[in-house]
Amino acid sequence: MEIVILLFDNVNALDVVGPCEVLSKMPNTVIKYASKTPGPKQTDIGIKLIADYSLEGISKPDILLIPGGIGVKPITEDREVLDWIIDKHKTSTWTASVCTGAMLLAIAGILKGLKATTHWVRLPCLEDFGAKPQRKRVVVDGKVITSAGVSAGIDMALTLANLIAGETTAKAIQLGIEYDPAPPFDAGSPDKAPKKILDLVLRKLEERK
Repeated sequence: MEIVILLFDNVNALDVVGPCEVLSKMPNTVIKYASKTPGPKQTDIGIKLIADYSLEGISKPDILLIPGGIGVKPITEDREVLDWIIDKHKTSTWTASVCTGAMLLAIAGILKGLKATTHWVRLPCLEDFGAKPQRKRVVVDGKVITSAGVSAGIDMALTLANLIAGETTAKAIQLGIEYDPAPPFDAGSPDKAPKKILDLVLRKLEERK
């Protein structure tokens, strides 16, 4: 099974690495990293990920995965990349996104009429492109799987592993990576976080634009 992940500068590192940690453990899986220009891509936390393939070097992936990050914004106006996403989606078995990667699927027209999710700050924007926003960590609609912000990519990947390889395999992967969340604080969603924390995060996100 060929999994292709789009890379770009300022991609969110965990959007890529989290799902890869899960999906790489499925049987008979090959993961390829593709970009408009192959080579190292700077992530949002400074480490670099390597795109070994150009967009033209990818034919028909079984799974197309689009991560998010502040680097999404320039791609929203990059017709070459958007057309590539549309083309690969046509033949993919599954098309998935993490965090604001859903915005690229939305702008490409892939989410029109579908239920979908993304980072909570961008969730209302999905409706502008004909999607049906859902405040959930993972949403499956047909062959499209979207996930909420950053860490939700792990949930998305486990959901995908279950759909492809079955519950036993998915649970074995979960146990193998000891994914048993017990966060020290109950502030992981805008519905739970105190207002001062919510305001702080919103200010920091605004500064990053």
